[in-house]
Amino acid sequence: MTRENEPEKRSSTIDAPDGEENASDGPGAVTERSIKRRAEDDAYVPVIIKRTDETRRHPDDTLRTAIKEGIEQLKRPVLSLALSSVAAGLLVSFSGMAVAVVTTAMIDVESVAMVRIATAFVYPLGFIVCILSGGQLFTEHTATALYPVLDRRQPFAKLLRLWVIVLFGNLVGAAGSAGLHLMVADIVHAREGYLEIGRHLIKFESWPLFFSGILAGWLMALGAWLVLSSPRLIAQMYAIYLVTFLIGIGGLHHSIAGSAEMFTAMVMFDEFSVASAARFISVAVIGNLVGGGVFVALLNYAYIRQTQSLED
Repeated sequence: MTRENEPEKRSSTIDAPDGEENASDGPGAVTERSIKRRAEDDAYVPVIIKRTDETRRHPDDTLRTAIKEGIEQLKRPVLSLALSSVAAGLLVSFSGMAVAVVTTAMIDVESVAMVRIATAFVYPLGFIVCILSGGQLFTEHTATALYPVLDRRQPFAKLLRLWVIVLFGNLVGAAGSAGLHLMVADIVHAREGYLEIGRHLIKFESWPLFFSGILAGWLMALGAWLVLSSPRLIAQMYAIYLVTFLIGIGGLHHSIAGSAEMFTAMVMFDEFSVASAARFISVAVIGNLVGGGVFVALLNYAYIRQTQSLED
């Protein structure tokens, strides 16, 4: 029976997931799901509606959204990326401020576990403000911007461009935040906390620091994935809080938040040298990059595309 003989079917509504319009662009993207949806388009007039349900999105849909988000970021103008990344470096410094305040308040507490839990409790605050405000944080893009390259939608050169711009902007923002926190040091009363944080950042050898950076980058990139798979704001906030709480309670090293803490400790105390700060930042950046790029982007892309190939 032809569709001309069934005009009543033309009023049906199809819920189109984010990024569905790009479903057939990449290699391996023709799946059983996409074939069924195109068949529905032939039988009905599709009406695209905004998804407002609270159900968990299918990993296939999340990957489509991640690819679409990555393409948008890779195509952003240099000035836009630079300004938003500087803003992110400034905003994420509030995590360091919160940790420094709690550390100072608990300076006489002998229980290391209690101090670690208390500081981990407030550590996510700067990240939540930064990410939900739209700031470009380097550890988010270690994975998100990599998906379009893995899917052969964008060249690797654009990925390197984005990484360089965002990382440089984040570090500029982190350095600027150090001056601001120094100016309000007598109000915030967190000098002792920044001293302890600075010592924590530089006391480890390069290899333990590198693997700590891998775990932190893994968690941050996973947090970006969870944000994309969460349809509601409260779920996104919970996802960010969850992964950054784990970073905080583990004492892991996040390159950008750690840089803001390191720069602040440097301007407050003479015991921290430029060389020690540069070693921490470089090792943490590489570790975060490996953690986000390998353990999140490559693994997520590989298993989802493999699943799609099995459905064909």
